[in-house]
Amino acid sequence: MIRTKELAFDYIRRDEEGNVESVTRALDDININVKQGDFVAILGANGSGKSTLAKHLNAILMPTEGEVWVNGIKTTDEDNLLEIRKNAGMVFQNPDNQIILTVVEEDVGFGPENLGVPTKEIWERVEKVLKSVGMLEFRKDSPNKLSGGQKQRVAIAGIMAMKPKCIILDEPTAMLDPVGRKEVIATARELNKKEGVTVILITHYMEEVTGADVVFVMDSGKVVMTGTPRQIFSRVDQLKQFRLDVPQVTALAHDLRKKGVPLPEGILTPEEFEEAFTRACDARGGAI
Repeated sequence: MIRTKELAFDYIRRDEEGNVESVTRALDDININVKQGDFVAILGANGSGKSTLAKHLNAILMPTEGEVWVNGIKTTDEDNLLEIRKNAGMVFQNPDNQIILTVVEEDVGFGPENLGVPTKEIWERVEKVLKSVGMLEFRKDSPNKLSGGQKQRVAIAGIMAMKPKCIILDEPTAMLDPVGRKEVIATARELNKKEGVTVILITHYMEEVTGADVVFVMDSGKVVMTGTPRQIFSRVDQLKQFRLDVPQVTALAHDLRKKGVPLPEGILTPEEFEEAFTRACDARGGAI
């Protein structure tokens, strides 16, 4: 679905006369492959390059060097720009930047209308995607009356109404409270599992990626770690070098393991912790 080859990108700063003042390399030799139907997470501290990478995945930015392919289409092929963005839709941090109309269902139908989709099919799509993100009962409401999590779900529905094969979520929960974050991530997982939509989630919230198929960790514009969530979160000390934490339950298990409690690395959920901790207690006759 998504492939990058030796992708590099420079931010160029120019003075008032157009002369180059500085060049900052934001991405350096990025090589990733994302299969159709995968749920992929991209982690990184602030300044790691993850949002810059996201903007390359539907041709908002163009490579300084290397190549990006979306569903077999090279992003530098300007004639195919619309097709690329139909295949890969993007949801940003602030849903207010994507919601432009005053009624929820009209906003969701705006994208497919611009694509020339027949009116009857637009309303069929609107109903389907609003139902899939749990917002059908709000279809006649003003987006201004919605919570942050609800607005973000409407933004996701607006992208889904254009029937992309891939949806890129660029820190979609950064401005939300914990309840809103859970709503949005649950929506993304449902779309991935039930609709087969490829999801690329850019985030710095560790708990959001525990169910991903693949995790890429970025630092200083490079991909520095690749693996499953369990493989990645088993390397707690290495993640700390990249200014990243791990899920709280993973950190707890890691600290107890250092103190001699026989717990496995890479515990991801409270349920896994409870099971492993019970086994450790039983192995020691009930005493830790």
